[in-house]
Amino acid sequence: MFDQLTDFLNRLKDERNYSDNTTVAYRNDLNQFFHYMQQQGMPASWVQVNQAFLDQYVQNMKEQPYASSSVARKVAAIKSFFEYLVAQRILDENPAADLQSPKVEKRLPHTLSADEVDRLLLAPRREESPKNLRDTALLALLYATGMRVTEVVTLKLDDLDLDGGILHCAGKDGSMRQIPIDAQTVAILQRYLAHARPHLLKSNTETALFLNHRGQQLTRQGLWLIIKAYAQEAGLTETVTPHTMRHSFAAHKLESGSDLKEVQRLLGHANISTTQIYKQLDSDDGHLVAD
Repeated sequence: MFDQLTDFLNRLKDERNYSDNTTVAYRNDLNQFFHYMQQQGMPASWVQVNQAFLDQYVQNMKEQPYASSSVARKVAAIKSFFEYLVAQRILDENPAADLQSPKVEKRLPHTLSADEVDRLLLAPRREESPKNLRDTALLALLYATGMRVTEVVTLKLDDLDLDGGILHCAGKDGSMRQIPIDAQTVAILQRYLAHARPHLLKSNTETALFLNHRGQQLTRQGLWLIIKAYAQEAGLTETVTPHTMRHSFAAHKLESGSDLKEVQRLLGHANISTTQIYKQLDSDDGHLVAD
């Protein structure tokens, strides 16, 4: 039985092009389900897993200190796995087809006001060190493009076309999109490349755009810590993450009159409904506004 589970997880990455983070989440959720089955007395095959057993598992999760969104994600993983078993003709019927998922209250994304963004972007400019020039470029690029944290830290030098004001970005589904860069951000990046990156570089074979103090590609965690430090320095009281910058980019773009489909393309959203939520925000306070 575990072989079918392993094969399903491998296909998520190889055939469906799921990101590493999504695949890890599926693996954790399904391994937890597998462990629960072992605790309950392992069935001889997947055919013996019925809806009553799955309902029992969902009820067990609801009794744990999980958020509704976590339970809903775990239910979705189980449903996908049993759909796979049916598609592979391991099962004739899907016992998870009618599995009920808890209702999840949709939370609006937190955004910064224009003034808060300005304070954050100015924070690293108080010094002219290579680190500060790098951080200035990082923050400017995050807000100018709305890129995801993984997309930013995995950027290579060849992904930049500063003469054309274009950045080539590999999305989480493996697709490529072109993102325009405004003249001010281009100038900041040029300054970083000329006066900071050479001082951070330890090996001429390193092609990552943004480097840490060891001369290696900046990590996701490293970028989170950088933003956290400058948010505190800028006097921002609420938690600020790389995704806060992405949310702020989208909300401010729409507020300034940009087309919804264009913002969807810039963000790399597969579904326009994901982008639509930003039209519900008043970017000055992050509250719902009337349609």
